[in-house]
Amino acid sequence: MNILQVSTSDRRGGAEGIALALRDGYARAGHGSWLAAGHPSGDDPTILELSAKRQRVRSAIDRYRGREEFRFPATRTLLDLPPVRPDVVHAHNLHGWYFDLRTLPQLSHETNVVLTMHDSWLLTGHCAHSFACERWQSGCGSCPDLATYPTLARDGTAANWQAKARMYRDARLHVAAPSQWLLSRVSESMLTPLSSRVIPNGVDLATFSPGDKQAARLALGIPLDRPVLLFAAAGILNNPWKDWPTLRDAVAHLAQTGAPGRPTPLLVGLGEEPGLEASDSDVLSLRYLDDPAAVASVYRAADIYVHAAKADTFPTTVLEALACGLPVVATAVGGIPEQVTTEGPDATGVLVPSGDARAMAEALGTLLADDGRRETLAAAAAAAARNRFDIGMTTAAYLSWFEEIQC
Repeated sequence: MNILQVSTSDRRGGAEGIALALRDGYARAGHGSWLAAGHPSGDDPTILELSAKRQRVRSAIDRYRGREEFRFPATRTLLDLPPVRPDVVHAHNLHGWYFDLRTLPQLSHETNVVLTMHDSWLLTGHCAHSFACERWQSGCGSCPDLATYPTLARDGTAANWQAKARMYRDARLHVAAPSQWLLSRVSESMLTPLSSRVIPNGVDLATFSPGDKQAARLALGIPLDRPVLLFAAAGILNNPWKDWPTLRDAVAHLAQTGAPGRPTPLLVGLGEEPGLEASDSDVLSLRYLDDPAAVASVYRAADIYVHAAKADTFPTTVLEALACGLPVVATAVGGIPEQVTTEGPDATGVLVPSGDARAMAEALGTLLADDGRRETLAAAAAAAARNRFDIGMTTAAYLSWFEEIQC
């Protein structure tokens, strides 16, 4: 079987990282495997550039009218990019200003097209996450937040929604989502796939696994005697989907209410340039790391992984933390409740309401004060990753589905 994936870029992390891992997994299973990227960064022969060059004049008019940009002519040559014609096109995020969504009907009649959703963009008039807005269910229009990525200059969301609905009516698409939460949104939208599956994302357990905490801290220069909380995200301060203010307030509250004489927690922010809180000795910024082994070492240095989000689908960072044996304290948004088990012998962490700094502080404080509970959650976290979130399982699930689709 020959499989061509499509992704915004070929960087490791998030949706792009999942696409890269699947490319490797498909190849190891003996299949032809390539990745077409709109914004490639390397010279790997299996990474194919899908030119993001746009039709400038028409694109400018579209932007002025509040229309989403689909005028990327190279998309029409997608099936000619690999050395052999693909049996399956497995597409990931198609936003990011590189892909002509209008080609989906033709593509899906020439080969099998599987869309893996990593957010809600395919279902809306422009936004990747709609927060509390439900206009996407009935046609968008009167958008409450045009600044949400991907941004629009004017409100063309109703026309954009209708354009997507027309494309989907003429297309033969198979849709996957990493969480039931996201797939349920598909059933409430204008997208009616030929088939659909929940296939949880996974991580490489050979890289992300429990390890020597002391060695990890020494390598990073982190004190051995302080409790360490870790949060990882791209651009923590300005990431519209994450919730740095809530996390900052939770850590401040935790420091104020901690037991006298006990070391205050150190919050490590992975994915932000140094200076996250330059004057705060309780916060350590670590820039984005491209090496997965180096990222795993940061997880091993922590006691708890904390994930504060306003909107999220199935964050890879939570999976990496579980795989490294970290208890997780996270906000209960999107598909996160499907990642973190909170009750019973298989519990791996604690979920709190979005935006509730006090609840987050209390959950963190309770775990930091109970070494035995943390150790129990840590063991269950590593087991959950082995049983549910191994990238090998994700790869196998897709390949099995692809075989069914071709029959």
